[in-house]
Amino acid sequence: MVGVKHADRRLNVETALAEAQKLHSDRLYRDRKGLFFIEGVRNFIQASDRNWEMSAILFSEKLCVAPLARKLFRRARRKGIPWVNLTPEQFRQVSRADRASGIAAILRQHWSPLQQISPQAGLCWIALETVRSSGNFGTLIRTSEAVGGAGFILIGDGLDPFDANVIRATMGGIFRQKFVRTTYRDLKQWLRRHHCEAIGASPDGAIDLHRFHYPSSAFLFLGEERQGLNPRQRSLCQHLVRIPMQGEADSLNLAVAGSLLMYEILRSRRLD
Repeated sequence: MVGVKHADRRLNVETALAEAQKLHSDRLYRDRKGLFFIEGVRNFIQASDRNWEMSAILFSEKLCVAPLARKLFRRARRKGIPWVNLTPEQFRQVSRADRASGIAAILRQHWSPLQQISPQAGLCWIALETVRSSGNFGTLIRTSEAVGGAGFILIGDGLDPFDANVIRATMGGIFRQKFVRTTYRDLKQWLRRHHCEAIGASPDGAIDLHRFHYPSSAFLFLGEERQGLNPRQRSLCQHLVRIPMQGEADSLNLAVAGSLLMYEILRSRRLD
């Protein structure tokens, strides 16, 4: 059977550049449109492999030399995805990379409803409300992907996983994680309905992370970098675990602490 041939949908250069710059800099605009901007060969290949919906592709013939990225770009064009060909100078107007790759895309944001996710999906779920550093948030996403975590449950609207700095820190891990936005009330009901034991990470935890027996459906609360878990987060936790400190430091970087906990959950699961 002969496939359907789609029309080649070439975009206006000025319009595409303005949209990309707006998505880069304006979170309210990203949220309203339900879109976000990515650049780089790794991100483009990962997004293509995971079938994330592309609204547009920005391509520079002279800059993009990666064979697989060029192949995926041609395939996307044949599917009818809108695209624009940019000069190196035009592409650098929207690039935030040290070395412009010549390939970028505007993607549709992926959000999962809380009621449709399973506590058994993946190694664990991570619940967050506030993270001061976009790099820390992105690194947590990267680690969660590395250990086979399911994704992130974000309480309130303070965190944006589709911020360019967060995406950069994930190193492509964002495309293999689920994201949920919810409230404390709904999360509390969800935890009760699924009989989940929520685990909080805190220096005043009752047991070292290495000695705790993690449940099969691990649900981990991580607090803000400076203040740690807030009272509402603590109220949802059945257990508090701590990371033992031998030196004079009384805490670790949030991304480091969260990564240690995720790998401890992975280690304990393999021992079961």
